[in-house]
Amino acid sequence: MGRGFVTAEEVAKKAGVSRSAVSRTFTPGGSVSKAVRRKVVKAAQELGYRVNRLAQGLNNDRSNLIGVVGANLGSPFISKQLDLLSIGLLRRGLQCLLLNAADARKDIAPLIELLFEFRAQAIVVLSGEPPASIIDECMANGVRLILINQRLDRTDTNMVLSDDSHGADLAAMRLIEAKCRKVAVISSGSKTPAQIRRASAFSQRMALEGVDVVSWSDGPTSYESGYQAGCDLLGDRTIDGAFCVTDLLALGFMDAARLEMSRHVPEDLSIIGFDDIPQAGWKSYQLTTVGQSFEALTEKVLTALASDDPETRLQVVPVALVERITAR
Repeated sequence: MGRGFVTAEEVAKKAGVSRSAVSRTFTPGGSVSKAVRRKVVKAAQELGYRVNRLAQGLNNDRSNLIGVVGANLGSPFISKQLDLLSIGLLRRGLQCLLLNAADARKDIAPLIELLFEFRAQAIVVLSGEPPASIIDECMANGVRLILINQRLDRTDTNMVLSDDSHGADLAAMRLIEAKCRKVAVISSGSKTPAQIRRASAFSQRMALEGVDVVSWSDGPTSYESGYQAGCDLLGDRTIDGAFCVTDLLALGFMDAARLEMSRHVPEDLSIIGFDDIPQAGWKSYQLTTVGQSFEALTEKVLTALASDDPETRLQVVPVALVERITAR
């Protein structure tokens, strides 16, 4: 095995300066003369020294780490969200520490407790609802907590929500415009708050319009679950429309309709999804969906990280119907 990283003490010795002079040289705004800075930088380059940012952050009782907790990281929606968020953090001089909550089931408290140990300055929760005790601990320690698509009855927590109810209403009205008379609403068995809001708002609108609704919810939020829903439901030839609460479910549902159940989209079956993931626009799908801007979602998270204004505690990401070819 090779030796460890070059230390600040080694740089100080080579440059002929004190250890504190090395520290000040690599600390933004640190007070050090130009001559000392030149000697330190030259020695550091020759030795291959790199600043220990983690130790630097701990010395200041706060790192530049932003903890990100999420499950189902392989889903297109989450992966796109992580891509933009991690880039946005880097551009602001922050680092993303990602923890996979897939094995945490409904209790993500241990993961957030781990982030306390890393002295994360803020925590972004993509999936799961932290218990009240953990939220209180975040507040007590000055750790900003940002929840994505989780709405809590609190005024001290930052929440970023897509306008799920309005989006579901847009989907419902579009299927009514397509003259659908019996529709399916497809959710996964995970029963996330966002999925519940979408399915509920859609069903309420359809009830007001006198349209029959068949509900299906099972399995993870995946293409396979959508495919299974299509196989389970579309033997009923009177179902002529479907709202899938995520695009990934919708893509599986559409493939089952076309490949297994001999249904024609959109001629005898209109399908609408939600999220507008990149795959929704692929030529083989061209899914009509409710789109929320990934860029707007990321910007609102970054705004919440930077602002102490109570007005930013609850931010709503607007949605719009994205017309393609899967609804009549």
